[in-house]
Amino acid sequence: MTEQGRILEGHNRISTQALTSLARAAAAEALGVEAHDVRADWSDDDGLLALSLVSPIRIPPLASVLRNPERVAVSGGSIRDRAVAAKSVILDRVMELSGAQLSRVDIRISGTAVSERGRVL
Repeated sequence: MTEQGRILEGHNRISTQALTSLARAAAAEALGVEAHDVRADWSDDDGLLALSLVSPIRIPPLASVLRNPERVAVSGGSIRDRAVAAKSVILDRVMELSGAQLSRVDIRISGTAVSERGRVL
């Protein structure tokens, strides 16, 4: 941090609560759910942070998938494929916004949230 071109000494710390809120928001965005539905836990991984998430994932209504199986591809693929892709998105986002170094993100899908699409008038 600088003030008129000089470096200010001191410490900047991001609380665990702030990191957890950030991780929950990043996961919610990547998985299409609400942040309050995501659980995040941290552990030490040889000096880096390892993030463990438990979250539901948004899926299209099953009846619509039966009518149009291509809807799975349009929504991002299978639940497994989307969870695997979400790992790197979440890792990059949390590191970018917090400056913390993460070693990995583990995701456990705890359920599904069906995306109900209303009629467009």
